[in-house]
Amino acid sequence: MTSYRTHSCGELRASEIGKTVKIAGWIHRKRDHGGVAFIDLRDHYGITQVVCGPTNEYYEPLTRLRAESVVAITGEVIAREAGTFNADLASGEIELRVISIEVLSEVTQDLPVPVFGELEYPEDIRLRYRFLDLRRETLHKNIILRSNIISSLRRRMNEAGFFEFQTPILTASSPEGARDFLVPSRLHPGQFYALPQAPQQFKQLIMVAGFDRYFQIAPCFRDEDARADRSPGEFYQLDIEMSFVSQDDVFAAIEPVLSGVFSEFSNWQADAAPFTRIKYRDAMLKYGSDKPDMRNPLIISDVTAIFAREDVTFNAFKGVIAKGGVVRAIPAPKSADKPRSFFDKLNDWARKEMQAAGLGYITFADGEAKGPIAKFIPDEAMARLKSLAGVGDGDSVFFACDTEAGAAKLAGQARNKIGEELDIVEKDVYRFCWVVDFPMFEWNEDEKKVDFSHNPFSMPQGGMEALLTKDPLTIDAYQYDIVCNGVELSSGAIRNHRPEIMLKAFEIAGYGAEVVEEKFGGMLNAFRFGAPPHGGLAPGVDRMVMLIANTPNIREVTMFPMNQQAQDLMMQAPSSVNIKQLRELSLRLAVPEGK
Repeated sequence: MTSYRTHSCGELRASEIGKTVKIAGWIHRKRDHGGVAFIDLRDHYGITQVVCGPTNEYYEPLTRLRAESVVAITGEVIAREAGTFNADLASGEIELRVISIEVLSEVTQDLPVPVFGELEYPEDIRLRYRFLDLRRETLHKNIILRSNIISSLRRRMNEAGFFEFQTPILTASSPEGARDFLVPSRLHPGQFYALPQAPQQFKQLIMVAGFDRYFQIAPCFRDEDARADRSPGEFYQLDIEMSFVSQDDVFAAIEPVLSGVFSEFSNWQADAAPFTRIKYRDAMLKYGSDKPDMRNPLIISDVTAIFAREDVTFNAFKGVIAKGGVVRAIPAPKSADKPRSFFDKLNDWARKEMQAAGLGYITFADGEAKGPIAKFIPDEAMARLKSLAGVGDGDSVFFACDTEAGAAKLAGQARNKIGEELDIVEKDVYRFCWVVDFPMFEWNEDEKKVDFSHNPFSMPQGGMEALLTKDPLTIDAYQYDIVCNGVELSSGAIRNHRPEIMLKAFEIAGYGAEVVEEKFGGMLNAFRFGAPPHGGLAPGVDRMVMLIANTPNIREVTMFPMNQQAQDLMMQAPSSVNIKQLRELSLRLAVPEGK
């Protein structure tokens, strides 16, 4: 069989001038200059310019072909004329003069998505014709970047002594977490497998089985709504578990991997190990979020005590404080000379986008405090306020007043907004941090009971003694999140590997031993046969690639993503199935009216 090419379209250089070669690819762009046809031929590796004069027998058939037709071209490598070099192309010093062409696949209709130029197109069109969209340079590079990042992650994990194991895709439904994707069993009518939301129980059982360090580029499936940083349906994570480790051991193992990968594939500066650690409660107070963006230098402070003073007469805040609310101060450095519109814009944002009462503010200039709230605060209290908020002459300070959770949310978003408006957020850097010491339990106001705050399988700090002697709402867990530039890459924990501690933790949250045995009996029983202390985490691969590619949407780094409604427009999934398939699965559909 004849070879389609001797070289790729990104391979030819000036050293090949005078040689006869054969390249193959897609017609990327066509131009006609004075009767001479110039064709940019593209393949996976790059672009080569092809030139064909009007006397060449292949001039007419070549110029007739539509863009994206696939051809193989034999030609002579020649130097481009002086002044026509293209520094943007690796092959920019040469071009290929046509000797012969072979049409391998001809485009016979207009392209629904143009490849050249990368014009903005509606997402539904891009997803329906994803195979064309993927030919576009930026998206194509993102997918290659993703592949290279995954290869680097594997190499780094292997070098760190981890072993890659695959866990089952068809498994049991999980009673906790998001909604499962269910798969009906043909051999066991009326019963269902579930696609794994994560390999959580399996990777813990791998530790119980005596394998010391596990990792996997694991597919995970959750029936959740889409958002910019989360695909609906499926996603991939770097799943990690380690035996005989403390929290510090887990951090020491993963920090060089993350820092190394971000440094390898980006020219941005990436934090080196060790990463900053922030207690959960400090993160919520100082940054208004459990995933703080550490590129932003602004620090939120608690100024509730100032507004609770008798000599401070701002009653709007006093009324909220009397009901248990708090006041948070967000500094805005060097903003006192901003026009009134700057402050009004932030106030409107708080009301319209955050559905809040607004953002009060004070400005400090020429030794005076100004703004709608300033007149209600006497000098001594104002001095104390400035000290707590970390502001001085030339600065401003904004206020969020609400319940503790509401104030944290508003202050955290305001911190981000103000940082962007003042252009003080660091650029071209990756700032990592660990958020640690998450609370083990929280108060469920709806059900009037203590409930698990996050992961029920985390080891409580203090173990059984803490569960027996402390107020549950004061107990922290060995649970942690790794955050990069305000994006949560992963949650993780040191696991609760002691059956008696696990049963007691669930008892505090209102679950009897029989419930735990029924829902988690497999893992609980395994722990009774000798389980090592173990822990891990699972950074999201999609989010890592998204950050490194510097794109705000996860669909720009995913080969074949679904749309916001969890539909694959290209393959037309989900789809109906025929009655024979349903009968084989012992299923009968009862679709609600209107569906």
